[in-house]
Amino acid sequence: MLYGIAAASAALMLAAVLAALLRVPALRAGITDRRWQRPLPVLGGPAVVAVTCLVAWVGQWTNVAPLGEGVGGLLVAAAGVAVLGLVADVWRLRARVLVAGTAVAAACVVPYDETGVGGGLLAVGWIVFSSLAFKGLDHTDGLAGTVGVVTAFGAGACAAAEVMDGLAVLLSVFAAALTGFLMHNWHPARVGLGASGALFTGFLLSSAAVFTRAGYGLGQSAGVWFCLGAVAAADFLLVLLTRTLSRRPLLRRGPDHLAHRLRRLGLTPPGSVVLLGAASFSAVLVGALVHTGWTGDGAVLWVVGVVVFTVLVLLRIPVQPPKRTVSTQVSGSLRVRNG
Repeated sequence: MLYGIAAASAALMLAAVLAALLRVPALRAGITDRRWQRPLPVLGGPAVVAVTCLVAWVGQWTNVAPLGEGVGGLLVAAAGVAVLGLVADVWRLRARVLVAGTAVAAACVVPYDETGVGGGLLAVGWIVFSSLAFKGLDHTDGLAGTVGVVTAFGAGACAAAEVMDGLAVLLSVFAAALTGFLMHNWHPARVGLGASGALFTGFLLSSAAVFTRAGYGLGQSAGVWFCLGAVAAADFLLVLLTRTLSRRPLLRRGPDHLAHRLRRLGLTPPGSVVLLGAASFSAVLVGALVHTGWTGDGAVLWVVGVVVFTVLVLLRIPVQPPKRTVSTQVSGSLRVRNG
């Protein structure tokens, strides 16, 4: 208990300091992303990864908080995915390379002896989907970090209910590191998460959910997984439908994500993050209650229904303001001259 509090406090402070220190080197090296018409350094993700791994390793090395069977390998695989994401941040890897690398890492951590082959393949698919969905969720300041912190606490509660103390401590340390990073990532952000941090977040959280549900029924497990990643899944499905219906390339970036649509409805950037964070909390709470048996499996259907309804409603929101026609511009200029 005391170690968990100390570890989380240390992770929060170290991540906040390291993210600030890496900002200038990232700008000088050009490891940036375009956001709000300005370059945003994206080495905040490696700061979160490094601090999480360091604090977890100290707990394992001192034997104060051993990670437990399989959890160490999970963290190593997540770190490997983060390195792949860092390469993508620096050299812009193709999407299929990220997918293949994440799939290989996921295949190495799934406990097939408890999930079975069919359940294991489904788990691998979910881990890859969640990792890429979190990467897409990093489209606005503070969103991926906020949803990641909420999900980490929910997954940690599920792990604690299964007496997986090492995994629960790891997730609390990770949540604290993300919180330290968010000190620099809240709008207007000074440091970004990048592909490295986003992939690490999605991989670690979805893999932790797979670990906690190992040995349970496949249908109920899939429902809990979905609840824990509901906001990221909604964003992914919204973007997929938008670009498919408009016949746009799926990998081309655009203002068609959840937060973009909410801002078109009049919400401020922080307001959209708060709303989506609250939605994530609600879905994660349902997943945790279903996992612990406090509510029935039918509650998952409510989450699925809300996600589908939200996607269909926001799909009708234009992603960009209507363009002014040439005739409108000409008539407008004539009115100005005549006035």
